[in-house]
Amino acid sequence: MNLVIFGLGFTAQGFVRHSGDHFEQIFATVRTEEKAKILSKGKVRVGVFNPDLADPEIEIALQDADAVLVSISPDEAGDPVLRRFQHAIETSPRICWIGYLSTIGVYGDADGGWVDESVPPRPSHARTHRRVELEQEWLALGKRSGKATQIFRLAGIYGPGRNPILNLEQRAQRVIKKGQVFNRIHVDDIAQVLMASIERPRNGAVYNVSDNEPAPPQDVLLYAAQLVGREPPPEVPFEKAVMSEMARSFYADNKRVSNRLIREELGVVLRYPTYREGVRALAISEGHSTEKPAQ
Repeated sequence: MNLVIFGLGFTAQGFVRHSGDHFEQIFATVRTEEKAKILSKGKVRVGVFNPDLADPEIEIALQDADAVLVSISPDEAGDPVLRRFQHAIETSPRICWIGYLSTIGVYGDADGGWVDESVPPRPSHARTHRRVELEQEWLALGKRSGKATQIFRLAGIYGPGRNPILNLEQRAQRVIKKGQVFNRIHVDDIAQVLMASIERPRNGAVYNVSDNEPAPPQDVLLYAAQLVGREPPPEVPFEKAVMSEMARSFYADNKRVSNRLIREELGVVLRYPTYREGVRALAISEGHSTEKPAQ
């Protein structure tokens, strides 16, 4: 199989690492020439795609692609990929799987209750309104073209280089908001879900990609601090916390996201079913813990 990735960021790079020898060729895009040179290696060729430039090789790669992963955020005008490459994707003779990475933010606030894929989106912000619209555009493309198109609604992503242990060095506070929980997923488990979907495509499928245990953010930071033997940051009430407007907006939504569908339909067994397994593995692999990994 050949794969085209729009947006070779943190999540997509994790997928490439996880995919092993599954793909013969991978063509991916980034926004700058400098980054393209850094990330082009082995079977991964990287070209530039931004509002001002689209590498001509992208069209060629789409003609030879069997799978397309879209990991680019929308802009004010919508989806850059659909705007520039919709026709090329629809008419490609080989594409049989399309994955669009969205966000659980489309559900909005559920007052701490559980939501699954049957719950209609109720986005709370303009950015998540756009996500809902683009999910529908991608699903419509799949319906028109007959190419299996799947939506993956991702929880908060963590992994090597982006995790609660590193946050201990960057945060001076543990924000406390009564009843607040966040949903998380390790980048390696996202890769598992994507690969399982490629092996069992279903046109029009929507999947929540989250671990088994939504948890208060202060609990995760406390656990990380205990693992590495550091004093946890002090607790600060949400009302008095100093944070950006973007960070504050995440606290407006409170929900528990069910991952039942990826487990039951795709047969995914999460490598890191809760934050504890994920953070512990990161502490060991990144040399922050004296604990030895399980054999």
